[in-house]
Amino acid sequence: MTMVSTSAFYDRSSLSLAGLRAQAERLQAAIGTGQRLGAGSDDPVAAARLRSLTRAESFAAIDTTAANRTASDLTLTDSALTAFSDTVIRVKKLATQAANGVISPGQRAGIATELTQLHSELVRLANTRDSAGHALFGGEASGAAYNLDAAGNPVYVGTASAGSLALGDGQTVTRGVTGPEALHFTGPTGPTDLFAVVKGLADALGGASPDPAQSARDALGALDTGLETITTAQTVVGARLNWIDLTTTRRTQISEQNAGEQATVGGTDIAETVTRLQQTMTVLEASQASFAKLAGLSLFDLLR
Repeated sequence: MTMVSTSAFYDRSSLSLAGLRAQAERLQAAIGTGQRLGAGSDDPVAAARLRSLTRAESFAAIDTTAANRTASDLTLTDSALTAFSDTVIRVKKLATQAANGVISPGQRAGIATELTQLHSELVRLANTRDSAGHALFGGEASGAAYNLDAAGNPVYVGTASAGSLALGDGQTVTRGVTGPEALHFTGPTGPTDLFAVVKGLADALGGASPDPAQSARDALGALDTGLETITTAQTVVGARLNWIDLTTTRRTQISEQNAGEQATVGGTDIAETVTRLQQTMTVLEASQASFAKLAGLSLFDLLR
């Protein structure tokens, strides 16, 4: 009977001391890591909330990557549209010079040569690549936005829209503008595009028109409309960039709130935890001392 009681005493004492040591280790780990939950079983409700916040942060990181990519593409688009605008302004200046009836045929031929070069520059700009290597003005097409036909005229081969990317919380933004949206318009003589206007003017000044000065004057109206179309596209791009900035700011604020909640729900209260650790260590030391003293007693000690 004494053997059974002694065995039970040792078992109970061992379990009690092991529990105190485990509790002390958990408290020390909480102080070291700054996280009070070592396992979900420590606080199932808090653990579930932390998992939810972690998932939200993961989705936010994905949305941030998409927003940064879209902002990069839109910034490239804005730069390209600025280059288009500068080119059109130069074409207008040349057209104004060519509209003067007193310049010589040789001077008009020189203007025609420069216009041909500017036409090539417009085609190059139209096939500018985005951050993924796709045509910036080609919509969702993976190849070029424009191909030249047999007559040297650019033909749009992209998609009808630029597509959109998610910014989180159900918000989306169109990632760019297509070539037709920025470069095609209705001029004084009907639907046309910037390439056709510039090429037509170059051909007229090169000898294709019996009245090159009048052709130059006619081109000015179309160039004004083309420049207005480009400016409108830039305004749209600017609005989309502002929308990305707003959603990014909101996402940052939500992320900061989530971080604060994570610290509150799963973070360690250092002062409280240190106090609990000290109490636990005190109890552990006392329990160890009591166990050592009781374990040293025997029936002979009681008979003295």
